Amino acid sequence: MTTETNFVPGQLDRKSTFYIAGHRGLVGSAIWRKLEAAGFNNLVGRGSAELDLKDRDAVFQFFAENKPRYAVLAAAKVGGILANNTYPVDFLSENLRIQVNVLDAAVEHGVERLLFLGSSCIYPKLAEQPIREDSLLTGHLEPTNDAYAIAKIAGIIHIQAIRRQYGLPWISAMPTNLYGPGDNFSPEGSHVLPALIRRYDEAAKSGAEFVSNWGTGTPKREFLHVDDMAAACLHLMENYDGPSQVNVGTGSDVSIKELASLVAEAVGYQGEMKWDTSKPDGTPRKLLDVSKLTEAGWSAKIGLEEGIRSTVKWYMQNLASIRR
Repeated sequence: MTTETNFVPGQLDRKSTFYIAGHRGLVGSAIWRKLEAAGFNNLVGRGSAELDLKDRDAVFQFFAENKPRYAVLAAAKVGGILANNTYPVDFLSENLRIQVNVLDAAVEHGVERLLFLGSSCIYPKLAEQPIREDSLLTGHLEPTNDAYAIAKIAGIIHIQAIRRQYGLPWISAMPTNLYGPGDNFSPEGSHVLPALIRRYDEAAKSGAEFVSNWGTGTPKREFLHVDDMAAACLHLMENYDGPSQVNVGTGSDVSIKELASLVAEAVGYQGEMKWDTSKPDGTPRKLLDVSKLTEAGWSAKIGLEEGIRSTVKWYMQNLASIRR
């Protein structure tokens, strides 16, 4: 068995082939934009119609033909509480297959540096706040998205195993709740912030007297603009190496009620806000400890109000083409 090498992080070669798995999704597209802006000129991506990452043979053939030096695994089946709670088998099975295929093929074909992206839902439902990286596997998961969380935990362990067995300096990053241009605004598949943007925008346009939201509005959540996430990914690939996953967030949170108020203001809705307490709240609080990320020399730049305003603007400008 090979032990980990004495890898020293440094600037990535801008001319080398860099594969972004999931380059058309919320995170992947932001990473693509960031890498282009940073001078990378050999980026590779394939849409799901071109390459089904659940097809093991196709994935291995893709890596054999393209031989990327670097890779980010941002491809995943994702969704909000409703989707996760309704289709747990899909979230578990599809994400496991995507991860195993991409990581195995990347090992086989010599990817030098790879970043695996997970989710903050990997941590126990009642983890001590803010949540440190060492909280992983110390308690029960939130039941509404445990299948997705288990798949992502498997990905983290897979990366750690690759480091131990093959000595490859691959890393994992666990983002908090992400939002921004390219998000999913559909009623069935969206996360809380894009769902609120759509709901309040439609209410504003229809002149609705009130908007009904899920739960009590008291849970607190942390939100990170996807462009900040993309910047953090590049920073980690060039400045961090270690077996532990790294939390990526802002270090501050807001209640869902506060979030809804910010969204209502951004879209110009002035009606009443109601809460359907028969619907689940999910985890009561989820704030990440970002000490490890801060020590690596990075912190978020885009404030929540600014980020929501810019996302609403993007949403308005792209109503005809967005996922809704």
